[in-house]
Amino acid sequence: MYLNYFGLSDNPFSIAPNPAYLFMSTQHKQALAHLSFGLRESGGFVMLTGEVGTGKTTVSRKLMQDLSADTQVAMILNPTLSALELLATICDELGIGYTDNDKSLKSFTDKILKKLADNHEQGINTVLIIDEAQHLLPEVLEQLRLLTNLETNREKLLKVVLIGQPELQQLLRRNELRQLAQRITARYHLLPLTQQEVGQYVDHRLSVADLSQSPFTRASIEHLFAISGGIPRVINLLCDRALSLGYALQRPFIDYQVMTSASYQVLGDDIVKQRQWSLWRKRYIFSFSSALAVGLIAGYLLV
Repeated sequence: MYLNYFGLSDNPFSIAPNPAYLFMSTQHKQALAHLSFGLRESGGFVMLTGEVGTGKTTVSRKLMQDLSADTQVAMILNPTLSALELLATICDELGIGYTDNDKSLKSFTDKILKKLADNHEQGINTVLIIDEAQHLLPEVLEQLRLLTNLETNREKLLKVVLIGQPELQQLLRRNELRQLAQRITARYHLLPLTQQEVGQYVDHRLSVADLSQSPFTRASIEHLFAISGGIPRVINLLCDRALSLGYALQRPFIDYQVMTSASYQVLGDDIVKQRQWSLWRKRYIFSFSSALAVGLIAGYLLV
């Protein structure tokens, strides 16, 4: 409803992982560089972790776009699978045929290894991307490690990208998974955006939607950072609601008041008050510490 009102050609704050809207912060650039480097190395695994909503899936979509044309990608979005189900899904993604009589770990493994060898002979790289990988069972991860055993003198024939929440890091510290952990050639952990990056993020998404002049005031961006914690998904939800409220109220700009109302509607009273209290406490501690430091310095100079 607000697109025409604000002069937008598209919804700039959809939570769908559209690579066209990927904001290339320093962290996102480093994440892509690490993943790309890892896929070029001889090892079998690369890993990207981050809190919910930090942009891991969007980065993975961008990675897929940047892969060379001679790459076959298998994508698994639901990793809550048994080892047998995982291998069957990989077969489906790589176009490997099988019958009901073939549904065994050995049969699936043999077919996948043959496919990897065939792809290598034809100059085709094979990449497996697993989202929400923190849900993988240890025995499933071990089965993945076994798949990466097929290699030439220079490289593994299957490269695996594990994308997940911080719990994935804890999972890979388990003793029975130490062999897999040792094969991770590149890893990166995405952190929330800084306050400066939040403003740049909002401007970037508006620009992609053909709006050069942002309707968000500086005060609204400061509040947006404080309430969202710099998490892109939460930023999208808050900005989308703020623009809807701005349209409903016929406001030409999204100010602090509109953003505050949007935050209460999206997150609820308890979460907003909790984050506001946390922000106030940090500011109070910082102000007190600064004043104390100034006092100590002044006292020292007067001695």
